[in-house]
Amino acid sequence: MIHREYDESDVRVRPGRGSRPRTKIRPDHADAQEAMVVTVDRGRWGCALGGDPNRRVTAMRARELGRTPIVVGDQVGVVGDLSGKPDTLARIVRRGERRTVLRRTADDTDPTERVIVANADQLLIVVALADPPPRTGLVERALIAAYAGGVTPILCLTKTDLAPPEPFAAQFADLDLTVVTAGRGDPLDDVEALLVDKVTVLLGHSGVGKSTLVNRLVPEAERATAEVTHIGRGRHTSTQSVALPLSRGGWVIDTPGIRSFGLAHIEPDDVVLAFSDLAEAVKECPRGCGHMGPPADPECALDTLSGPAAGRAAAARRLLAVLRER
Repeated sequence: MIHREYDESDVRVRPGRGSRPRTKIRPDHADAQEAMVVTVDRGRWGCALGGDPNRRVTAMRARELGRTPIVVGDQVGVVGDLSGKPDTLARIVRRGERRTVLRRTADDTDPTERVIVANADQLLIVVALADPPPRTGLVERALIAAYAGGVTPILCLTKTDLAPPEPFAAQFADLDLTVVTAGRGDPLDDVEALLVDKVTVLLGHSGVGKSTLVNRLVPEAERATAEVTHIGRGRHTSTQSVALPLSRGGWVIDTPGIRSFGLAHIEPDDVVLAFSDLAEAVKECPRGCGHMGPPADPECALDTLSGPAAGRAAAARRLLAVLRER
């Protein structure tokens, strides 16, 4: 064998790989523009720059965000091509802190939370008075999620031509809940006044008239609608959440109709603390108190309240009973 000397010319460099050392330091993207997420569709997010519905871009999630969840209503920072022209793509490089979060789980045993929408000011719980018949259970669960998420709930009753609204609305009178009607023949003045300069998410079973209501509030939205099936269930006409701008200011977020609303992620204190006077009272409760009163919680401080506060305590306990049934 012939022995030879080796030098640097014998070193082979793999093609396509640079010699620059890798770094974990990421740019701070100080030039990123703020935007509101208005649509989500298969790994692409529609964003309104500066909250302006006329300045929209499509963006992907930057690698440094990993699997950070981004939903409709999130405030994000975007960089890249912000022209909004067809076939252009920007990047979401950060997600802002959420003021409010509306969550649910698939059912009461599923620990995985699903964020419906972020940064909403109000939750419009849409309920049909007939066809399909109204269900107090969904309203109670939506109220619990709203109180726990820091969102103001509003009860909106549709199909008032089929049944009077008063009997169903009376079941929630002790919660000081704002109630509006939005049947086909009802004027929407009261509803529209509540939505001005607010971010409002609509929630309800399929077939209750959410998309019909959205089309009346935002005519150019042209959301698809469908009749209720012969077994009293609505068809899913909205498949993705979408934020739509209102002419007088503010946004409405239409969501797909739901069949179930799990509350596995919510604790009793999340509900009680939503009421300022009750939150002050429960500071005197013993540790581990479920706030249900005797016999389950014989030393609950809510039993010491009187007047309107006692009425709110009774209403809160009604909602807490829903959590105990999980």
